[in-house]
Amino acid sequence: MDRFDTIVVGAGVAGLTAARLLRDAGRRIVVLEARDRIGGRVHTDRTGATTDLGASWIHGIADSPVAEATAAFGMRSTEFSVGGYQVDSRPIAYFGPDGHRLSDDAARTFAADVHEVDAALVESIAASAADASYRDVTEVALTSRDWDAERTQRVREYLEHRSEEQYGVWIEDLAAHGLDDDQIDGDEVVFPDGYDVLPARLAEGLDVRLEHVVTVIDWSDGIRIRTTRGEFSSDSAVVTLPVGVLQSGSVEIVPPLPATNGDALARLRMNAFEKVFLRFPERFWDDGVYALRQQGPEGRWWHSWYDLTTLHDEPTLLTFAAGPAAIATRDWDDERVAESVLSQLRRLYGDGVSEPVSVHRTAWQDDPFAHGSYAYMKVGAITADHDDLATPIGGILHLAGEATWTDDPATVTAAMLSGHRAAERTLGWAVAIEQLWAGA
Repeated sequence: MDRFDTIVVGAGVAGLTAARLLRDAGRRIVVLEARDRIGGRVHTDRTGATTDLGASWIHGIADSPVAEATAAFGMRSTEFSVGGYQVDSRPIAYFGPDGHRLSDDAARTFAADVHEVDAALVESIAASAADASYRDVTEVALTSRDWDAERTQRVREYLEHRSEEQYGVWIEDLAAHGLDDDQIDGDEVVFPDGYDVLPARLAEGLDVRLEHVVTVIDWSDGIRIRTTRGEFSSDSAVVTLPVGVLQSGSVEIVPPLPATNGDALARLRMNAFEKVFLRFPERFWDDGVYALRQQGPEGRWWHSWYDLTTLHDEPTLLTFAAGPAAIATRDWDDERVAESVLSQLRRLYGDGVSEPVSVHRTAWQDDPFAHGSYAYMKVGAITADHDDLATPIGGILHLAGEATWTDDPATVTAAMLSGHRAAERTLGWAVAIEQLWAGA
């Protein structure tokens, strides 16, 4: 049995961050990764145009360690500030329920309505019951407006779509506090050459064992970890398995997680959130816009498209199958999904919508090493559940990953910061996160 100072489970950004900092502190480290690649849910496809199938954005580059790391690693970035489902601030083409584009004045009025409700949401969320959903608190904010039914419905459906696009879940299943972190500081950026350059650089010089599927984590007497390719032991471990894997039962934890960690885990869920990329022979949509959005019942599933043309150097739209749409289309083939999406685009642009050259969609729900794209707070969850999940266990076992960071969960930033915290807790002293890219 191979023995190490610390075993890191998972070669995503959280695990690689922890491993790199621990190695630099002189610890003997091994990283066990179930996949045949590093990166976890940061995954770039290069079979055609460079396409990020998992994480794409840095949601706010101000004071972001991920932004600092990517800059230090020489990663080329492009500003694209609509990842947070903003209602305005960047050019967006809005289409009304009748399929016609809204005038600039009408779009500004709609955006002002959303901002007004968002301001009222602060109070309704603060006053909400422990078992309140995001639907509950948004309805309080909406009904306090003196608006007619049509005006109210337009903002209501926008809030539904925001819940789906931000967390991949229907609004009634998301906790009232589920979007408390919905704040972006600075521009958002994407990476034309692929986000996976980040984990690749973090992994340099590390002992990473691919295709080592962990089946048992025993922390009863030190750390013993069983994998499909042998057993490993250590004094401590950093485990970065996604919430979906921790809940699936595929990895046995012995003894079971303590109540603090286990109860927090039980109040989180993995989402249903898939990307659909459509590449076209020519551009048919409006020039100078970041996104296209349609209002009304026709936009129940397909309501937002993002223009990735400058990123991919060919006419490309990205839409999301999020929440109910991701669940309903899970077993559809690409052709059926594409036709469903195109039927909505043709409502807006008519016969000018050509058949796509290619369709590429993700399947994170069916990934056995993820079971979804990222975690959300189900009804009854509290904001502290993220940090409680990461409470040190027995002084030797540390959980990390995007779901264990309260301030900005469901992001690469959360993954990196949680890995940094786990490394500090393992060592017992502070280390500068800047060490990750020192000397790059």
